[in-house]
Amino acid sequence: MILLIIIGMSVVTMLPRVIPAFIVDKLQFKDWVNRWLNAIPYAALGALIFPGVLSINADKPHIGLIGGFVAIILAYVGLNVIFVVIGAILSVFLLTTLL
Repeated sequence: MILLIIIGMSVVTMLPRVIPAFIVDKLQFKDWVNRWLNAIPYAALGALIFPGVLSINADKPHIGLIGGFVAIILAYVGLNVIFVVIGAILSVFLLTTLL
């Protein structure tokens, strides 16, 4: 019985994630919709990074601001979101260990 519940929950969780992947590939959107969809990862990135920028270190708040600035520059260059996150984390790590 427990196994059926686990399988049922996995199917219910998987369907809303898999179905859009197959449907969105076949749809043709207008240019403004594509620009809006391409901006979503960076909006989520801002929501994830900004609280950390403000609370990185009470003694040295400039380190968080520099890390946020590095993230902004990397995102502006057009790097993938994962590289933006890694770059911001790396810059904060290096500044924390060096200063």
